[in-house]
Amino acid sequence: MQSTLTSSILSVKINHFGAEICSIKNKQQTEFIWQADEEWKRHAPVLFPIVGKLKNDIYSFNTTNYKLTQHGFARDYIFKLISSSQNTCTFELKSSPESKINYPFDFIFQIQYKLIENKLTVSYLVINPSNSLLYFSIGAHPAFSCQLNGNDTLNDYYLKFETSDFVLAQLNNGLRTNHKSKLNVPKNKLVLSTDWFDNDALVFENSQINKISLCSLIGNQKITMDCNNWPYFGIWAKKQCHKFICLEPWYGIADNENTNTNLKTKDGILTLNGLSTFNCSYAITIN
Repeated sequence: MQSTLTSSILSVKINHFGAEICSIKNKQQTEFIWQADEEWKRHAPVLFPIVGKLKNDIYSFNTTNYKLTQHGFARDYIFKLISSSQNTCTFELKSSPESKINYPFDFIFQIQYKLIENKLTVSYLVINPSNSLLYFSIGAHPAFSCQLNGNDTLNDYYLKFETSDFVLAQLNNGLRTNHKSKLNVPKNKLVLSTDWFDNDALVFENSQINKISLCSLIGNQKITMDCNNWPYFGIWAKKQCHKFICLEPWYGIADNENTNTNLKTKDGILTLNGLSTFNCSYAITIN
């Protein structure tokens, strides 16, 4: 099942399965979201209650080990639509006996999508309905098409940053290492190539990315993501795939390869007091 939002400029579709964006089209019917074919079968998964990979897919909490696969389980659950209008819809996922098998916390997770003209704002709300601390991470993983002009590919696009110098966290089989590398982007512009992703995603820590644009070299299309003050950011394309790229703001990050697996001390983990809420948002603007 899907919900549709419309404005005078865009039409947006949201899958109830995973509450993920599955389409953003303009009036010319240009599709800006990756259409989940055999190359990668997702559109824009929501990452909760972890972001990235756990070492051996295991974490420990209060002396008990639990198993969670990469990016958590929310992307594989059907969310309940709790409100909708022409330009806004809100989805909800609650803890259940099934979710507590490998994530022993009470939670209410809501996602609101709001479309105003050419801007889609995505807001996350996490509610702790219990009296105990809630440990979680949260993030977005939207995949944008690199075929906006028909036969173009990833090589026909570039990323526009706000600054030119960055520090990247290096990955080893999806886990962070203690090694960092410098990335210099002349004139704040990085021309894309699949070679950038031969060793997995580009991972930025310490709120280095607050705004980023995906721009066409052969057309006039531009997709801008605003994610002010999100602590982590990932940029990923499937190795040797020229068809899409993911721009990913995160509150949370993959384990370090030397982690002790304790959820309470996990890098990037958020804690929420009992009967409290956490909210954050990012926006996608289509030009």
